[in-house]
Amino acid sequence: MAVKKAEKSKTKHLVIVESPTKAGTINKFLGKDYHVEASFGHVRDLPKSKMGVDVANDFVPQYIIPSKAKKTVNKLKKAAEGMQTIFLAADPDREGEAISWHLAAIFNGSKADIKRVEFNELTKEAVCRAFEHPREIDENLVNAQQARRILDRVVGYELSPLLWKKVQRGLSAGRVQSVALRIIVEREREIRAFVPEEYWSLHAELSSKRPEQQSKIFTAKLVKIGKEKAEIHREDEMLGVKNALTNAEFRVLSVQKKERQRKAQAPYTTSKLQQEAYNRLGFSAVKTMKVAQSLYEGVDLGKDGGPVGLITYMRTDSVNIADVARKEASQYIYEKFGSEYYPQTPNMYKSKKGAQEAHEAIRPSSAYREPEKIKSHLNEEQYKLYDLIWRKFVSSQMTPARDLVTSIDIQAGTEYFFKASGTKNIFPGFSAVFGDFQKNVEKKENEDKKEEADESGDVNDDFPELEDNELLNLHQLTGNQHFTKPPPRFNDASLVKILEEKGIGRPSTYAPTISTLVYRNYAERKGGALMPTELADTVIDLLVNHFPVILDVEFTARMEEDLDLIEEGKADWVKILKEFHEPFEKQLVEAREKMKDMKKPVVETDEKCEKCGKTMVIRWGRFGKFIACSGFPECRNTKAISTGVPCPKENCGGSLVPRRSKGNRKFFGCSKYPACDYIANQLPKSDSSESSPVPSSAESGEKPSTDGHQSKASTEKIQ
Repeated sequence: MAVKKAEKSKTKHLVIVESPTKAGTINKFLGKDYHVEASFGHVRDLPKSKMGVDVANDFVPQYIIPSKAKKTVNKLKKAAEGMQTIFLAADPDREGEAISWHLAAIFNGSKADIKRVEFNELTKEAVCRAFEHPREIDENLVNAQQARRILDRVVGYELSPLLWKKVQRGLSAGRVQSVALRIIVEREREIRAFVPEEYWSLHAELSSKRPEQQSKIFTAKLVKIGKEKAEIHREDEMLGVKNALTNAEFRVLSVQKKERQRKAQAPYTTSKLQQEAYNRLGFSAVKTMKVAQSLYEGVDLGKDGGPVGLITYMRTDSVNIADVARKEASQYIYEKFGSEYYPQTPNMYKSKKGAQEAHEAIRPSSAYREPEKIKSHLNEEQYKLYDLIWRKFVSSQMTPARDLVTSIDIQAGTEYFFKASGTKNIFPGFSAVFGDFQKNVEKKENEDKKEEADESGDVNDDFPELEDNELLNLHQLTGNQHFTKPPPRFNDASLVKILEEKGIGRPSTYAPTISTLVYRNYAERKGGALMPTELADTVIDLLVNHFPVILDVEFTARMEEDLDLIEEGKADWVKILKEFHEPFEKQLVEAREKMKDMKKPVVETDEKCEKCGKTMVIRWGRFGKFIACSGFPECRNTKAISTGVPCPKENCGGSLVPRRSKGNRKFFGCSKYPACDYIANQLPKSDSSESSPVPSSAESGEKPSTDGHQSKASTEKIQ
């Protein structure tokens, strides 16, 4: 559908989006009557030097044009001169609405007609349709964003100075950030307090006695002893059971075969995409959103389609799908897989409570744009994430997979009962779209879950044909020792999951929240897991003690619901802020007086400052301990504390110290930099040790088995 062109050839309309990439994509869709510019995000914001909110006067915000945005604003104003219309085409969410509102304020007084256009995907059809149906700025959306911004500013600007005074300078506190940190800290305390308990499982390798079936050996797990669940706590107990079973008769009690359907999952929401991108691709939440943004804003496919947005908007909590996209997917599935792979009634998915139903799930802008066909136009990260999104969407519109589930109950002797189970796929259904991709995923997941499968007994790929009351051959009994495990530390995926489940934050806040916790030295990444620092322990104790409401998970979730009500026009944003601020201010006054001073003492060292000769001391900063001159502020000499590991470079004589890059990435460099430029992401292993200890799942962030891990096995072959 083409946009109507103006009668004159001169440009009549200015279009403003957030980014140059998005501007470039849209520019190719519109005619010569349209000129597209980028605002580079917000053009007005609260000042950094002060709170910028008149709390006493209904929280009136004091917006300014930041220094970095002044050049852009002047450029936009100049571009707007003589224009008939200014179209504000920021992203379709609260933040995009607020950007549009601020832009409209900058153009206040302009003779141009100011309109808002919104589209969920950057395709020519969607963009042109949006320009044919412009709308006014949604004040409710703006009020919801403004309420969140002011709320977070008030909390941050009131709490942070308190932490500077009581703990150390450079700290920050946030309404969502601090609650997320509390969750991480409390999980770490669970891990510290955990005491592992020993238990054993017992498996039997069996086969039919009939000659035509006896080559198929299967595994069954001991599940009951008499009428009680089989619980074996020590090795001697396990050996006693094995001895009792050595000459026991194993008999089939029943064989049950049932067909089970596995339905396709819904297309991605933001949180689900972040979780699976972490689990399957190893992408952090921040990386996932950065790559998704590039796919949304547009990729030039050259002869294969020019510049086009490959996915719909990536910040959403809805699983809705546009009818046109559903119909296209059905046609693709018919042509690619056949009619049996598309359901007679389209698959419909229900979004979580409070989701923005007007939005769509994350999906490819065209089902026909297969990942392999456009791979040459994408970088590796874009291809991997697009592949994930494309397969999830197409599979969501397909028929269920069908599995044959076999369950066999077996009695050994008079009081021992075993169970064997296995699953065999008989129709791939939606899983057909995954192909080798799914096989590779399942291979990895099976390796990760092997122990869990051993525990459940669901480890059999193929069973012999067995009959009720049939006697079986016992080939081997295997006793496996296990220990209960502590809950694992949170990683990006599991933290996003719990934040969503508890209603803390929204799709746009998950990634920035995690990023801030790491940047502020509240959490460190250890093998993928988010491990709270000593600083986090201290800060959370203080905040929970003096600000229990703000650090309360349920309160934070209710506040998110209030923001949703503002967006829906069902609540007044000033009233919501007042209800929050009055009790908060009382707690703040009390905390300033009663909060314990937790500042770390300055510790003198034997080292002298090479610049002024004064004693060097150990201080605490945003990123932990460091060495500084006691003559500060006259002498500002500082250095990192050595790890004690010598620099591997020959004849260097330096030692490795922790450093941080401009992007806040932690690495190790030589203390003699710039004379020595050695750097490494990890400390080199000591020559005295052949191997380093393997971290537990809680340390590494790996997904643990449900019940524990095998650390010892006792196997006895039955002759």
